[in-house]
Amino acid sequence: MRFVAKDPDYERRVRDSFARQTLMSTMGVDMVELGPGTCTLAMDYRRDLCQQHGYHHAGATTALADSAAGYAAYSLMPPGSSVLTVEYKINLMAPAAGERFLARAAVERAGRTITVVRSEVFAVKGGEEKAIAFMLATMMCLADTPDS
Repeated sequence: MRFVAKDPDYERRVRDSFARQTLMSTMGVDMVELGPGTCTLAMDYRRDLCQQHGYHHAGATTALADSAAGYAAYSLMPPGSSVLTVEYKINLMAPAAGERFLARAAVERAGRTITVVRSEVFAVKGGEEKAIAFMLATMMCLADTPDS
């Protein structure tokens, strides 16, 4: 689906918000692509984000997918608003084993208040991508609450 941003300055607003998100900076996540209704986040493998078997922890995978979904939704929200996750369902389909992880999110339906987003996480190893998680998330536009 192709969407048109309500805010011509959406990219600056979204990237500024992402820069203030301390969890993403703690995890070493970068925003590598952004468009109206889409967002791709990337993070490298980090041993300190792993569970006992050496795979990236499900919490790290979920946070990556959730933030990508939130920023995809936020790109379509009007100026002077902010975004909040209200619900998600994630399927962890394979161990998070890779050198790098990508979360690609795309808005499925953008409403005035509620936006539904699909977010898929891929593990990259030796240049090959493998799907490891699928999230369906609901995001809420908080009107008149500028992201601070």
